[in-house]
Amino acid sequence: MRLLIAGGAGYVGSTLIPRLLDRGYLVDVVDLFWFGNHLPTETGIINKDIFDLMVEDLVNYDQVVFLAGLSNDPMAEYAPNKNFIYNAAAPAFLAYIAKKAGVKRYIYASSCSVYGYTDNELFDESCPVSSSYPYGISKLQGEQAVMNLADDKFSVIALRKGTASGYSPRMRFDLIVNTMFKCAVRDQRITVNNPSIWRPILSTGDAANAYIRAIEASEKISGIFNIASGNYTVGEVADVVAAAVEEMLGIRVVLEIKHMRDFRNYKVSVEKAKNVLSFHPNHDVKAIVTNLVQHMRKFED
Repeated sequence: MRLLIAGGAGYVGSTLIPRLLDRGYLVDVVDLFWFGNHLPTETGIINKDIFDLMVEDLVNYDQVVFLAGLSNDPMAEYAPNKNFIYNAAAPAFLAYIAKKAGVKRYIYASSCSVYGYTDNELFDESCPVSSSYPYGISKLQGEQAVMNLADDKFSVIALRKGTASGYSPRMRFDLIVNTMFKCAVRDQRITVNNPSIWRPILSTGDAANAYIRAIEASEKISGIFNIASGNYTVGEVADVVAAAVEEMLGIRVVLEIKHMRDFRNYKVSVEKAKNVLSFHPNHDVKAIVTNLVQHMRKFED
């Protein structure tokens, strides 16, 4: 099977693609490589903007996976215009030409951010979405656009992922567990702006597993699926990270707890993904920290 991964040089793609190659897939990546290329040498490289692709560029692919776009709230707030272009219009355009090219399945990297702010309720995929800020709105727009294209000959799967964390060859430190780990090791201090806020956390390993389950699902399956390793309050994440860093590295970490208001608060059920895609998460927050400790030498700077 031949796969095209849009945005595959990013944080999740750099973890996923080695796994796909190990399973015998032929993998090409279309990316602008803003953050470098950390992919295996056998990966096919297409250094191109998604909007420069044409139908004929996609005719040889069985599936297309969209991992591209601006990947977090600060980037979206910094450039809302680019956010709506690359998180909403780009996935819609790529899905449209993929369907015209005869691609059998399109997998979209959606986000649990579409749920916005919820009051202590476990949300499944049938619950209302209510995001009111650029990143969440754009991810929902992209999701709605690609799902509209699904039919009997074109499977579309949207994965509403929790906040990814853990080691990747293309490392990031702007994600909750990674940020806390960095601050714990470098500053011996973790600042928690609001300990009561809920977040679904997703390890990079579980994220890769979710995409593999989607790629290998029955061709008759389409739909939206929540994907997370587990739900945690931000305060609990800090406690687990601090305890794990002290246990594994011998570093005593001080917690600074604030009570600032946050416009994102959500926890999600992954039962649908378990029952339909056979996605079963393997990692909790302590396992994510263990993964970071094991790879520390690769990002000591």
